[in-house]
Amino acid sequence: MKILLLGKNGQVGWELQRSLAPLGEVIALDSDSSELCGDFTKLGGIAETVRRVAPDVIVNAAAHTAVDKAESEPELARAINALAPGVLAHEAKQSGAWLIHYSTDYVFDGSGDRPWLETDPVGPLSVYGSTKLEGEQLIRQSGCKHLIFRTSWVYGARGGNFARTMLRLARERDKLSVINDQIGAPTGADLLADITAHAIRTAQQRPEVSGLYHLVAGGETSWHGYASFVIDFARLEGVELKVAPDAIQAVPTSAFPTPAIRPHNSRMDTSKLQHTFNLNLPLWQAGVARMLTEILGK
Repeated sequence: MKILLLGKNGQVGWELQRSLAPLGEVIALDSDSSELCGDFTKLGGIAETVRRVAPDVIVNAAAHTAVDKAESEPELARAINALAPGVLAHEAKQSGAWLIHYSTDYVFDGSGDRPWLETDPVGPLSVYGSTKLEGEQLIRQSGCKHLIFRTSWVYGARGGNFARTMLRLARERDKLSVINDQIGAPTGADLLADITAHAIRTAQQRPEVSGLYHLVAGGETSWHGYASFVIDFARLEGVELKVAPDAIQAVPTSAFPTPAIRPHNSRMDTSKLQHTFNLNLPLWQAGVARMLTEILGK
């Protein structure tokens, strides 16, 4: 099997280089790759790359994920999040390849308090959400064989993430204020990558699994709950922290105005994914604890 991986240096792309390797030959590209074009602002170059590589599977881990910045550069966000995936889908349809793509809970309006189903009405609140939704639509309209995984609150041990930020602030400050009215499930890039590899193996045998799936870790929490878990874990590991256990204040989203509106409800129902691919999704705490063990060097 030949796999073309795009966005190789992002959090998910980095983990995919590991998880996809046992499946076959992986050609991994990023936006600055030289011999083949991995730059999603160059749509013709992306199409040419797919034709030259002639992969069995295309895995798209590239995206414009700077949610607030997207509000001021909508055309760039659309090129990367919608138009380029549309090109990949067209080429996949022409060649018979599978396309694996990642989307987001931001396609919903964040209302209510029940987990979102794949069949629920969409209603993005931001440029990021709108462009990711258009990307989904272009893939489906192409008629190519595809797996679209909607996820949320993605983190990786490599690079910056919410946990690292909270640990830094907990070392520097006497008290913290963290949002408590956005609810979701922190989801590891390693979990996404491992499930992707499993799903590709299944898809090769059962083309009828083509479609849209929600993929997040089990359980739910707020950003405040997430921060508290991280700081408590670090404290138990002997990390010196300035902030007191009772000095992590829960505040509403309105306390931190941002250019892009965040959804309050990021819960996602993963029943379809678990049933179709015979998978169990571990609780978010398990993945976060593993990531913290890695970044704390314990």
